[in-house]
Amino acid sequence: MNAVKTSSSTSDWVQRSLHSVWHPCTQMQHHETMPLIPVSHGRGAWLFDMDGKRYLDGISSWWVNLFGHANPRINSAIKAQLDQLEHAMLAGFTHEPVIRLSEKLSGLTGGVLGHCFYASDGASATEIALKMSFHFWRNQGQHAKQEFICLKGSYHGETIGALAVTDVALFRDAYGTMIRNAHVVASPDARLALDGETSRDVARRAAADLERCLQENAGKIAAVIVEPLVQCATGFAMHDPEYLRLMRKLCDQYQVHLIADEIAVGCGRSGTFFACENAQIWPDFVCLSKGISGVRRGFLHSHSYTGNPLACSAALATLEIFESDDVLAQNRVKAAAITQALQPLAQHGQVKHFRQQGMMWAFDAVVDNDAAKTFSRRFFTRALQEELLLRPIGNTVYFMPPYIVNQEEISLVGERMLKVFNQVMGESA
Repeated sequence: MNAVKTSSSTSDWVQRSLHSVWHPCTQMQHHETMPLIPVSHGRGAWLFDMDGKRYLDGISSWWVNLFGHANPRINSAIKAQLDQLEHAMLAGFTHEPVIRLSEKLSGLTGGVLGHCFYASDGASATEIALKMSFHFWRNQGQHAKQEFICLKGSYHGETIGALAVTDVALFRDAYGTMIRNAHVVASPDARLALDGETSRDVARRAAADLERCLQENAGKIAAVIVEPLVQCATGFAMHDPEYLRLMRKLCDQYQVHLIADEIAVGCGRSGTFFACENAQIWPDFVCLSKGISGVRRGFLHSHSYTGNPLACSAALATLEIFESDDVLAQNRVKAAAITQALQPLAQHGQVKHFRQQGMMWAFDAVVDNDAAKTFSRRFFTRALQEELLLRPIGNTVYFMPPYIVNQEEISLVGERMLKVFNQVMGESA
């Protein structure tokens, strides 16, 4: 595919960006040695820079693009809606796209979860769920229930309220004095298995720690929040569904809400549409974002773009693709092919904890502490040279492709990821 012509060179765009844009999750000085890619356009599983070089988007642009870039069916729905209604406030008004989307999402839970509240992003969804839980118990007259529990290594967003239930030092330490701390309990991360233990044993051990916390703080806890099955930002820590089943029972027993943060793992990523379905349980609140697009006292939370009809139309088109293309069944076939393509890495002597859940794969590189400090940046840079967009978390390499990836692309990823890994590990030797 030809590159889109621009009036400036690629280097010009890079310099202009560095002088005018504050890039997220970036130490700006790293761009002296780590390339900044000026993206021109995207098609399917690929992104293209302004020189026409392509990059297979192996992380779905931070886990967002379920059906690839510039998907024609989603684009068509947005364009059609644009000609009808681009925006209207949802306070005191409503419109067809938001009604239809809410009905569809509730229907996917069998009506167990009945109402949808619309935010602007994932962190806002977390904050809203926390506020709703707090608000519920206050309306019930249980004013002491205003504390929260999260898991060790959990990540739920970077706004102040979301950071309160986030346990990743990189994100929360700088703002520690602004944050109201939550209770942190053991993670069911299967990599923590002791000799002779299974992943289910780890899940039960972690659930026992959750029960200890609930007992010690009886009558004070409003909700427990969890990333079902996969704690993504902490290094794709995966756990047995047994943990969710035990968590649901404990929340019922101690009268505590269960909040499922499915912002990254929902919408088919885990193998079922909602990750909680793998454990055959439903939470009290579920937070969705990324792939989907987004009482006695009134609940106070608003956002100017709440329920935007363009976003709702995009989400409806996304759900229509799930239905018409039997995406979950197709993903099972693709997942098997991807796992097979990654087998040389799974069996590599410098790899440990190769793991997979639905359309998510991860493994840990065996590196010493010094090499681990630069592993992510070196792997990212090497991968770009091989037409791959992969952004490891520490020494954890993960692959989270759009669902439209084909067999040729799967084979390419398997071969080139192995090549990149061997190059980086050779540099670390």
